[in-house]
Amino acid sequence: MSSLGHQLATSVLVVGAGGEGLRAAVEVAEAGVAVLAVVRYPADDARTAMTPGGFERAPGTGGGDTWERHAADTLRTGRMLADPRTAQVVAHDAGREFHDVGRYGTCLGRQGHGRAAGRPFGDPTYHRAAFAGEFAGPEVRRALRERARRLGIPVLSSVYVTRLLVEDGTVFGAYGFDLVDGSRYLVHADAVILATGGHTRIWRHTSSRRHENTGDAFRLAVEAGARLRDPELVQFHPFGLVEPEHAAGVLVSEAARGEGGVLLNNLGERFMARYDADRMELGSRHGVALASYTEIKEGRGTRAGGVWLDLSHLPRETVLARLPRVHQSLLDLQMLDITHDPIEVAPTAQYSMGGVRVRPEDHGTDVNGLYVIGQAASGLHGANRLEENSLIELLVYGRIAGRAAAEYSARLTAQHRSPAVVRAAQADVDRLLAADGDQNVRALLRSVRHLMTEHAGVVRDETGLAAGLAGLDEIEGRMRHVGVHIDIGGFQDLAYAYDLRSTVLAARATLECALERRETRGWHHRSDYPDADPDLQVNLVWSPATGVRREPVPPIPTDIAELMRDVSADVRSLE
Repeated sequence: MSSLGHQLATSVLVVGAGGEGLRAAVEVAEAGVAVLAVVRYPADDARTAMTPGGFERAPGTGGGDTWERHAADTLRTGRMLADPRTAQVVAHDAGREFHDVGRYGTCLGRQGHGRAAGRPFGDPTYHRAAFAGEFAGPEVRRALRERARRLGIPVLSSVYVTRLLVEDGTVFGAYGFDLVDGSRYLVHADAVILATGGHTRIWRHTSSRRHENTGDAFRLAVEAGARLRDPELVQFHPFGLVEPEHAAGVLVSEAARGEGGVLLNNLGERFMARYDADRMELGSRHGVALASYTEIKEGRGTRAGGVWLDLSHLPRETVLARLPRVHQSLLDLQMLDITHDPIEVAPTAQYSMGGVRVRPEDHGTDVNGLYVIGQAASGLHGANRLEENSLIELLVYGRIAGRAAAEYSARLTAQHRSPAVVRAAQADVDRLLAADGDQNVRALLRSVRHLMTEHAGVVRDETGLAAGLAGLDEIEGRMRHVGVHIDIGGFQDLAYAYDLRSTVLAARATLECALERRETRGWHHRSDYPDADPDLQVNLVWSPATGVRREPVPPIPTDIAELMRDVSADVRSLE
């Protein structure tokens, strides 16, 4: 289908309708500016609903905590690669966002005197994490969705964005298609906000669902003229399910180890005694993931490539009372009763800490009118993240980017348009629809995921990364001969073809930056360079045209630096 089905216009286009996208759209609408959101999924389906725990908000927590301490902890945990200005913005504005989501109707846990309840997520000293029962994400998103509905914000679901429309370094909209009937969408917009997640789906074991976090925001931004920063910095969770295939990577709650779960290898050994005899399974998240990886790599893993997380020694009543979600989920997914049998788990790509390079003041990019938020962006986390910063980051920068995009649109005296750019976007889709080669796009996607797991997983080295790049070259050659097949199920195969482009771009950026970062820092573990290198206390900025460039990290203000306690971040139990 080559004819254009839908032509729309708005002041601000938000691509993605998860928590960050909704927060941005709400801010634009509250500023009185027209906004439209498009999402690949049904509008009520977003990843934020799975976010456990809560979000950091230092002011008012008591015990001497301040937003400056929150910023200092963020920078220290990020191993000096986080942008100090971004950390200050998030820490300073966390309290405002706590009140904002309350204004939207979020019911967060409360403690005495009406103060928000806190839990010690991510920091052992200050109870900063506001929460709602076991999960804050669903509650925050419910409130944002209701606020968006009351504001009348239109959300188009099942729309896949293939390209941002850019002329002379300025974005003027996006092009895409309907996943059900293939009809095309041309959306003219003064500003675009990308909020479609990171790139954790490019690994075989990932907590991302099947069609998300494929690096599509990375590709859309880079093709528009933006750059990536630190894509090699990715957090792996030690407890992702290995099976069944459709649920591989689903995370087992941290509460499982907190309640006494133990890790066993295929010899029945409680192997954490070799790696962290004092804390055992309660060691840092990074340490536990690294230990599990080592056991698997050295042949002591399960036949399917995992280790065992065993709760069967606990009283059945304890498991049912303290871990009801874990118990029910394993029954549903595997018909497994965790009170009798162990869970097979493996380190799993969970969070993109690097992403599109954005400005700290508004998350704008090198492209005029283009903003990027959430896991698609970089700056806050550096080489590691405070556990609850992810949710507050998307709220803070959802608001800031939404307001910046609205103000940018209001300042424009003329709208950019380019029929030639639109025709090129249309022709690109036409070419893929006509592709009838013998290479299956889904098989190629699996090949990239296997390659990244093998060569750029929890532990990396020079030989493996070079082999990964060589393998990626071979996959890119095969991509020239793909076939795209439309059937009664819709245009999903066309979406997979674009996912493949995104995955390959994100993989190349990750491999090249991981090769350049010849050190071990935070979640980037190089077995051939086991120590941190002071000369690599820099951000790595990547684009297809320039490759990897080093960029200095901005200086930390003196008052924040003085609060960065001289304590190893490895001490933090949930890191």
